[in-house]
Amino acid sequence: MVYEEFSTETALDAAGALHKVLAARMHRRKVMGQDVWVPGQLGEALHLPRIIRRLQSKQQKQRDQGLDEFQELWLTLSPATRNNVLERIGWYNPKELDWEDKRSNRKPVPDADA
Repeated sequence: MVYEEFSTETALDAAGALHKVLAARMHRRKVMGQDVWVPGQLGEALHLPRIIRRLQSKQQKQRDQGLDEFQELWLTLSPATRNNVLERIGWYNPKELDWEDKRSNRKPVPDADA
């Protein structure tokens, strides 16, 4: 998925999924001498809650600004994180699917001999 293909609605879905993917990363911290696992805070550091609020806004100007911010953020994500987000929201590239996958919807390649 190329970032230009995001609409306000799809960016909102992807931003919510990204927030969940980043929060699922656990980090170990020492609290009073004991190891404690805490959820990741990267989503807040990247201002994802603000972007999500803007994408949900009733004002078109705010939604457009949220879309621009999300597209800028999307470009900075690693390919693994992008794939996790796209899988979470159910997007896929039909050209990367197996022949047996019902979603592939590919037609057979004609033989050069025929």
